[in-house]
Amino acid sequence: MNAPISLPAEPRAAVHLLEASRIREVANAGMGRSDVLPFWFGEPDEVTPDFIREAAKSALDAGDTFYAHNLGLPLLRETLAEYSARLHGAADVNQIAVTSSGVSALMLVAQLLLNPGDRVVAVTPLWPNLIEIPKILGAEVVSVSLQLITSRAAPVWELDLDQLLDALKPGTKALLLNSPNNPTGWTITRAQQEVLLAHCRKHGIWLLADDVYERLVYDDIGGAHRCAPSFLDFADARERVVSTNSFSKSWLMTGWRLGWMQIPVTLNQGLGKLIEYNTSCAPVFVQRAGVVAVARGEEIIRHTNARYLAARDYLYGRLSSEPFRAAGIIAPRPVGAMYIFFKIEGETDTLALCKQLVAEAGLGLAPGSAFGPEGEGAIRWCFASSIEKLEMGLDRLAHFLMHRRK
Repeated sequence: MNAPISLPAEPRAAVHLLEASRIREVANAGMGRSDVLPFWFGEPDEVTPDFIREAAKSALDAGDTFYAHNLGLPLLRETLAEYSARLHGAADVNQIAVTSSGVSALMLVAQLLLNPGDRVVAVTPLWPNLIEIPKILGAEVVSVSLQLITSRAAPVWELDLDQLLDALKPGTKALLLNSPNNPTGWTITRAQQEVLLAHCRKHGIWLLADDVYERLVYDDIGGAHRCAPSFLDFADARERVVSTNSFSKSWLMTGWRLGWMQIPVTLNQGLGKLIEYNTSCAPVFVQRAGVVAVARGEEIIRHTNARYLAARDYLYGRLSSEPFRAAGIIAPRPVGAMYIFFKIEGETDTLALCKQLVAEAGLGLAPGSAFGPEGEGAIRWCFASSIEKLEMGLDRLAHFLMHRRK
């Protein structure tokens, strides 16, 4: 009798080739150590506000443990449509779909629109999930990198708009753009958005905007609503613009895994089918908490903005001071999000450096290489934290750098 053929038990090639999260790799080296100060994840150090948690508890006590509509509770969709209209102008409730996290929204959009071999352009450095999701579906991702400009009075991350337009050639399926940007804090201007939208309209390119940080803006950006410039401000409800969002950052709800997207109304039916085959629906009691967060959460957003602004100014001020500059640090000041993405002159292996910082300094930061090759040489520091913790972290970094130079 012939021996049975043994085939390797492996995932398909596209999954096998995915980059593992280097942020997680660093965090795994330090988790469980009480002496490590963690600034590696994009997560606040404050718990979700009481009134949001109480809404979830009340929903559980009321027995809200059953399935919901694929696209979300009608009340939450209506509340989000009103919220979007307040920030960006008219929004149809049929454009709103609730998802089990912001990253789930990104995956669903990719499943909805991308085919194997499609060309996707991404503005980088960029959160690794955004880069890898199209690849899971067999799409090709082309990067256009932000540039660190050091020839001015202060360093700044900047987009070369002409370079991006050149990359968005006919036949491109989609543009992936995250603004305010993780990791750099770069924020697109209204004028740049208008040029990009006109170009994408001309060539039939989908514009996929990750707007998770839209309410975290500083330096008088965003007007009365404190909201970053958005393509939703002037995009038609039926054209090729999709905005994905999350409850994680604005309402301090990272662990709740609740997100949403605003889509052309023509995608509504197809998206409902995809949600059914992914998660069926977001948990009802979590959605009930989301309703309360949006309806009553503006004070939380104001509090968070004020807190993060103070933290950003402190962290930026220290990293820009002479002792850190002498150690080769170049720190641009972010105008949005919750990160400073600073360069260290001569650094070529930030993954190894961040592991060394955990082991020797008890300091947890994210390696720039986690955000693509364009991020190598830089480190991301999440400043969604108290100034006291930031001060301790900066003191540890200063001590590490001083001894490293000897």
